[in-house]
Amino acid sequence: MSPLTWQKSSFSEAGADTCIEVAAAPTQTPHLRESDNPTTVLTTTPAALRALLRGIKAGVGAGAGFGGVAPR
Repeated sequence: MSPLTWQKSSFSEAGADTCIEVAAAPTQTPHLRESDNPTTVLTTTPAALRALLRGIKAGVGAGAGFGGVAPR
């Protein structure tokens, strides 16, 4: 597997280590990681990533915690 080219949002502060980074493999498989823990990588499908982004933009689960589940 060739090395991935990671990108983070242009809205991220310079030098900030609390950003989500995204990379796509040659197969178009999306990969996500937290910039302060770059060795842990989440691999998903394009459809699942689209659904996640649609939900975030729509505010699904807003104020309820991760995944729409209220924090304990």
